[in-house]
Amino acid sequence: MVSDGKLVLENGSSVAVVGGGPAGSFFAYFAKMFAERLGTDIRVDIYEPRDFWSPGPIGCNMCGGIISESLVQNLALEGIDLPESMVQRGIDSYVLHMPEGSCHIATPLQEKRIAAVHRGGGPRTVVESKWDSFDAFLLKLAIEKGANFYNARVKEIGWSDGRPEVQAADEKPKPYDLLVGATGVNSPDLKLFEALGFNYSRPQVVKTYITELEFGSELVKKHFGSSMHVFLLNLPRLDFAALIPKGDFVTLCMLGRNIDKELISSFMEHPQVRRRFPPDWVQPANYCRCGPKMYFGEARQVFADRVVLVGDSGVSRLFKDGIGAAYKTAKAAARTAVFEGISAAAFRDHYFKECLLLNRDNRFGRAVFSVVHLIKHMKITSNSVLRVVEKEQDLPGEQRHMSMVLWDTFTGSAPYKSIFARSMKPAFLGRLALAHLGAYRRTSADGTDNTVAGRQAGG
Repeated sequence: MVSDGKLVLENGSSVAVVGGGPAGSFFAYFAKMFAERLGTDIRVDIYEPRDFWSPGPIGCNMCGGIISESLVQNLALEGIDLPESMVQRGIDSYVLHMPEGSCHIATPLQEKRIAAVHRGGGPRTVVESKWDSFDAFLLKLAIEKGANFYNARVKEIGWSDGRPEVQAADEKPKPYDLLVGATGVNSPDLKLFEALGFNYSRPQVVKTYITELEFGSELVKKHFGSSMHVFLLNLPRLDFAALIPKGDFVTLCMLGRNIDKELISSFMEHPQVRRRFPPDWVQPANYCRCGPKMYFGEARQVFADRVVLVGDSGVSRLFKDGIGAAYKTAKAAARTAVFEGISAAAFRDHYFKECLLLNRDNRFGRAVFSVVHLIKHMKITSNSVLRVVEKEQDLPGEQRHMSMVLWDTFTGSAPYKSIFARSMKPAFLGRLALAHLGAYRRTSADGTDNTVAGRQAGG
C-alpha cells in the first residue's frame, strides 16, 4: 500500500513468499513477529511444493544438513531451541584427513553446539522417520506465527496494476503487496523472477555431489562418532569433501569441478576414506544421491519496488553455513519490509546492507580457501599443519590458534574476515613456521619419513 507517498505494509496488506525452506520460513516468521509488535495485521502466504513432513526424499532440500554453532546461538537468542527429536547428532569435533595423515580437532569450547539434521524426511530408503525434519520445524514455526501455507508450486508470477501477482497450480492469480523470493539456487522458479523485468540475475553456482551412506546407528557411532570428517586430499578436481554422521546415515558432501563417477570412485577408494568405513561395508544399490548446485557468487539486483529475494537465491555464504545466511538475510528483509517500507529505496538503504556484509565476507572466504588449497598440495606444509594441530589439543582452548582457525573454516561458525585476521596473527604464523622448518630439516637431513602418515605407518 502507499502511505504518505511511500510503499509500506499496513493493516490488510498481503505478502507472498515463494519457497518454504529456511529462508522463506524465516522471512514469514519474522515478518509476522515484527508486524505484531507494530500492531499491524498482515497476511503472509507461503508457497512450497515439497512435503517436508513425509518420510523419504519428497521433501529433500539437497543440503549437507549442518547447523552451525553461530546459528544455534542466534536461534536460542530468538527463543527458538532445536528439539532433540530433530538433532540426529551433536557434533563436538571434526577429524581432518590429509594425504599425510589425520588429526582429531575438538571444539575449542568443549561443547556440542553444532547440529547434524535432515532437511526433509530422510533419504530414499526411509519409510518411517525416526527424526523430525529441520525444514518442517521452521515451516511449522512460521505457521504457528500466523503464516498461511500452500503446498503448491507457483506456476506464474506477473504484475497487475503495479502489484505482483502469483498464480499457483490451477488457481486464479492472486495480487500481493510484496513478493518474496526464497526458492534457493536449485529451484526452476528462479526463472520466474528473472522474467519480472527488474534486471534480477540468479547467483553464480558450482556443482556438488551429495549422497547418504547407510550404516545403521551402531556402526555410525563406532566408526564416525560425533565428529565431522573433513578430507583435503590431493585428488584432481576435488576441492574438499566431508562425512557427516546422522542417525543411521552418514552424509557425504563433495565439492569440486566436474564431479563425475571417476572422481567419486577415486575418493571412495582413497585409503584415508576406506579407513573410516567398516571393512565389509558395501554401498546398497538403491542409495540416495544427487548433484545439486551450491551458491558461489552473488546475484544481481535482488530487490525492486514490492519485490525482494532472500537466502541463496540472492546472497549466501561461500561453501558454509547457507542456513545461517538465510536466517540473516530473511530477518533483515522482514525488518525492512515491516519497519522501513517495501520500495526499492527502502530495501537498498536497509536490507542490502546485510547482503553487502555477506558479499564482503565471502571475499575473505575465497582468500581463506585459496590458502587451504595451497596447503593441500604442499606435502611439507600440510604435514606441518597436522603437527601443530596435534600438539595444540593438549593446550587450553584459547591457545589452540590453528585448531580454532580450522574449526571455524570447516564448520562455518565464524565470519571469514575473522578467520583470515586470526590466521595472520604472529602466534598462528610463528607456530606454523617453526613446524614447517622442523619438518624441512628432518627431511633434508636423513630422508626419513617424519610425516604424520609415516609415524602412523610405523606405529
